[in-house]
Amino acid sequence: MKPAPFDYFAPTTVEQALAHLAEHGDEAKVLAGGQSLVPMMNFRLVTPSVLVDLNSIPDLAYIQPDEDGGLRLGALTRHHQVEVDSLVAARMPLLHEAMPKIGYPQIRRRGTLGGSLCHADPSAELAAVSVALNARFRLRSPRGERWVPAQDFFLGLFTTVLQPDELLVEVALPPLPARTGASFLEVARRRHDFALVGVAALVSLDENGGCRQARMVFLSAGDRPMEAHRAADVLTGHAPTPEAIRAAAEIAASDDIDPSSDIHATAEFRRHLAKVLARRALEQACRRAAEMK
Repeated sequence: MKPAPFDYFAPTTVEQALAHLAEHGDEAKVLAGGQSLVPMMNFRLVTPSVLVDLNSIPDLAYIQPDEDGGLRLGALTRHHQVEVDSLVAARMPLLHEAMPKIGYPQIRRRGTLGGSLCHADPSAELAAVSVALNARFRLRSPRGERWVPAQDFFLGLFTTVLQPDELLVEVALPPLPARTGASFLEVARRRHDFALVGVAALVSLDENGGCRQARMVFLSAGDRPMEAHRAADVLTGHAPTPEAIRAAAEIAASDDIDPSSDIHATAEFRRHLAKVLARRALEQACRRAAEMK
């Protein structure tokens, strides 16, 4: 099929893009990488009357270091740029580890950081990773700008706090605490398919090897990135023994996620996968944290 007719704009500045969005509101869609939007338009699952193409705005594509050890990434930065960037690998190993899991190399060459986040697919790796890393999103509109924490950005299935006249322009990632290990794991029916379940895990250890902080965020386990708060409480302030890790994984799978059944997997099977992946990810994150000086 072919998309329904639409008007096309290719602004060269953020201000021009915002002006188009302000004028056309809900009738407009923003085109970034187009890896999700274009197929949906071809199948007429969405039929915008206006398309605002951001690809002529080079100022939205960058990876910059923050003085505090964090990173700032422009919303139009391609997945491949993030995947191969040495600064991302050094400062945000969780993000670096997740990037090769996104689609195929061709998808990552075209797909964008901001496009994936704004699409808000609960099976998307970047959504879960952004919550795990305590990312903040800078949103701009003709009315000004605001910063939104990643955990508040995703409201539900393909739904975010973005208003019709707003653009996501930047993602800010704070520095990781000292002695923090990361792990990203997922299970898919075939390599590069959408994951049946995945998990992004971070564990910070104190000088004595105790767990100072733990975070786990699941994808494909609910209608948004699902953070395992109860499981983290089991580990925080205690030694990450095998028994404690198994208990945390059990609680994560039973209490912290809300998977559904579909043609690919039942909710029960997804909970089983979540428990196995949580245990393995926590073990790997703890091991990596312990290896740091």
